[in-house]
Amino acid sequence: MYAVVETGGKQYTVGKDDVIRVPKLEANVGDEIELSSVLLLSDGGSVSVGTPLVSQAKVVASVLAHGRGEKIIVFKMKRRKGFRRKKGHRQDYTELLISDIVSAGEPKAPPAEE
Repeated sequence: MYAVVETGGKQYTVGKDDVIRVPKLEANVGDEIELSSVLLLSDGGSVSVGTPLVSQAKVVASVLAHGRGEKIIVFKMKRRKGFRRKKGHRQDYTELLISDIVSAGEPKAPPAEE
């Protein structure tokens, strides 16, 4: 089972137990969040495509960490004018662990006690 979700203006294909990096979300480490903007849901043979979203489908994820990406250098130059600008940028991100994909008709099962 996998789903295509949208967060931060980008789309991600996720499956259970995947770890993804998304643009920074306002959540604490260890929190569980729900991504409700599910664009596509596939369960083996059946595929549900949303118009634009799949109704009552959601992806449950837990926040693993916050961090900053690799530095990107932005360099602007105009030839023969002596104009040069050098800037660096590091994008903030949130690392998510996908714990469950819930489709429209299936209720969330209670957690198994150990």
